[in-house]
Amino acid sequence: MSDTVEKVSTADASSSSVEASITGENTEPTTTTEKTKWGDVEDDDEEESDAVSELKYLSIKDEEKPESILDEPEDSNIKAVTSGDTPYTSASRFEDLNLSPELMKGLYVEMKFEKPSKIQAISLPMIITPPHKHLIAQAHNGSGKTTCFVLGMLSRVDPSLRQPQALCICPTRELANQNMEVLQKMGKFTGITAEVAVPESNQGVTTARRAPVSAQVVIGTPGTLKKWMAFKKLGLNHLKILVFDEADHMLATDGFRDDSLRIMKDIERVNPNYQVLLFSATFNETVKDFVQRTVKSPNQLFVKREDLALDSVKQYKVVCPKEQDKIEVIKDQIMELGDIGQTIIFVKTKVSASKVHKALAEMGYDVTSVHGSMSQEDRDKIVKEFKDCLTQVLIATDVLARGFDQQRVNLVVNYNMPTKYETGEPDYEVYLHRVGRAGRFGRKGAVFNLLLENGNDKEVMEKIERYFGAQVKEIKSWNSEEEYKGALKEAGLLDE
Repeated sequence: MSDTVEKVSTADASSSSVEASITGENTEPTTTTEKTKWGDVEDDDEEESDAVSELKYLSIKDEEKPESILDEPEDSNIKAVTSGDTPYTSASRFEDLNLSPELMKGLYVEMKFEKPSKIQAISLPMIITPPHKHLIAQAHNGSGKTTCFVLGMLSRVDPSLRQPQALCICPTRELANQNMEVLQKMGKFTGITAEVAVPESNQGVTTARRAPVSAQVVIGTPGTLKKWMAFKKLGLNHLKILVFDEADHMLATDGFRDDSLRIMKDIERVNPNYQVLLFSATFNETVKDFVQRTVKSPNQLFVKREDLALDSVKQYKVVCPKEQDKIEVIKDQIMELGDIGQTIIFVKTKVSASKVHKALAEMGYDVTSVHGSMSQEDRDKIVKEFKDCLTQVLIATDVLARGFDQQRVNLVVNYNMPTKYETGEPDYEVYLHRVGRAGRFGRKGAVFNLLLENGNDKEVMEKIERYFGAQVKEIKSWNSEEEYKGALKEAGLLDE
């Protein structure tokens, strides 16, 4: 029997808070007098009791827990903050969600799921239960967030109505295509139609001449979606649900905030009663404040900042005397040590991507690289080859840092540390997203941060460690094979 999260009204009947401390134990309700606003995550445990109002604990029993490819780390501290009077029940089984038989078949037969992951168990009832309140969800990379919003979209569609009813906006074409693959697989038996809206690879049919969209689910990038709307090719009258994937980037001032706002206003003009879902692994303070002003009375789900980094991923830092030594580390100290699965090497610019690609290719490695300046056909081809395991090493700019799911990636190398272009300060969100490419869905993984001895790399690394409250272990001698072997064994990527 799953636990029920009940709404306990405050004096002004606003919001209540439900902490899902997913421990497998039942705990007694605790109440306090203060209310919390979304994203108020205290760093100290002793302060938490003063930060939330009318707190209740929701737990999911894990007895006889089956193997699952989607699972939160056992100690993940997931919190849900509910708004309004709707009670929600955690879904310990997909059967608890009252989904159609066709969707259930897709989950079990095509997706091969056995039970909801912890974030799915908490968020899916919030998405699916009428009156379909907005949801802001921030949680671990690899925790199953994509399933939450894809299943949410599919569950809201009326298959008999051949009009767009669900819309998902993504920052990159790679992520849009990936989400489309998941949706088509999960919805295989439903008869629901879907279309991807990304920049055209060929210009054979212009937007003005294309037929109006009849697909019931549309997944795309903001520029293409705006264009389709401007040319009256994407109808919004029947839209029930709008999803922002990687919502922190979609709503950031240096991301797609203007485009996202325009799309929301266009929808509201003809259809004000739609549901908004915002999903991301990170939300900075600026985006939190913006969301709070823009999305009214949402349900909220989040984890503490220090819990965001996946415990299954071991992180290391290596101080290299010169740039060329970074190449030597990748070749001699990492890739030569054994079959450690697929590897993504993150670089800052397309120039760095070309440089690393050339150096490794000249040493006989079969590598590919991808960056934003490549043609769409080439990007799609390279990503597909990597996903199909036809290549083992992918060099990428941050176009692939967000949302790129490939279960066989065990190793991430930060050839360049992620910094903000304008200030040179660490980009903490991008670092977290890069780390999240390794060890997907709780698998083993390792991250090597290559730092130049001269320059600001070491300072950037120190700030990242302070921000996440973590100590990244240092490889003391940059060319010591034994230290790298020890690190890979510690990460579970080499046999003892």
